[in-house]
Amino acid sequence: MLTLESISKKFKGGNFGVRDVSMRVNGGVLGLLGPNGAGKTTLMQMIATITRPTAGRILFRDRDIAREPELMRRTLGYLPQDFGVYENLTALEFLSYFAALKGVHGTAKIREMLEAVNLHHVANRTIGGFSGGMKQRLGIAQALINDPEVVIVDEPTAGLDPEERVRFRNLLSDLGVGRLVILSTHIVSDIESIATEIAIMKHGALVALATPEELLRRAEGNVWEIVVSSERFERFRGELVVSNAVRRPDGVHVRTVGAKPLADATQAEPRLEDAFLSVMGGVAA
Repeated sequence: MLTLESISKKFKGGNFGVRDVSMRVNGGVLGLLGPNGAGKTTLMQMIATITRPTAGRILFRDRDIAREPELMRRTLGYLPQDFGVYENLTALEFLSYFAALKGVHGTAKIREMLEAVNLHHVANRTIGGFSGGMKQRLGIAQALINDPEVVIVDEPTAGLDPEERVRFRNLLSDLGVGRLVILSTHIVSDIESIATEIAIMKHGALVALATPEELLRRAEGNVWEIVVSSERFERFRGELVVSNAVRRPDGVHVRTVGAKPLADATQAEPRLEDAFLSVMGGVAA
């Protein structure tokens, strides 16, 4: 469905936002994972035809979208990181406006989308009174109003409370059936339960593209657990890649990634966050 061939984006100052990225994805949920500044947003903007690559090609159904941007735009749903809303409009008015822009007419589809994102009961309320999570759900509704084949969402859970994050992840998981959903985040928990494939970026480059299961297999044998005193933990923490540390009455329960940290450490089953740190070489998101 979507193929990236050696994509690079070089800015006027000479710095690269994205450098030589190649991948092919056919459907499902692609988690685009990496720390802030890794190039995720720049890559998504090129896929969305907002900006053009300075080198390489992006093919949608084997056709170059830089030459034929409308090919992608007609079938794209896009929720940018900074999604603005007209707060004086009701949810119904706002979604009707975006539907008209995308050539969707009639209220049936609009009400269907409001129900899909659980906003049908507040359809006639002004958006200014909505929570951050409700605005995000309205954002995904406008992205889906034209039944797109490709859905791009950039850092969609930023600023959401835990309950809203779970609800939003479940919605995105359902969207992956029959579509390509590209979800950008620097938070591993946002994608660990919904991504069918994960692309990890660092300094503008693609450092891994694999299923969650494959990433976990790669980390096997490199994750360790140990319980130490607070004093001992403070002595060695700067020398290790620590994926988790919890202080309890019997000491600090520590998970590390890499070589065996201490003689009394025991091997642990990898989690996706451990696998991410292993791929990144210890650079946390």
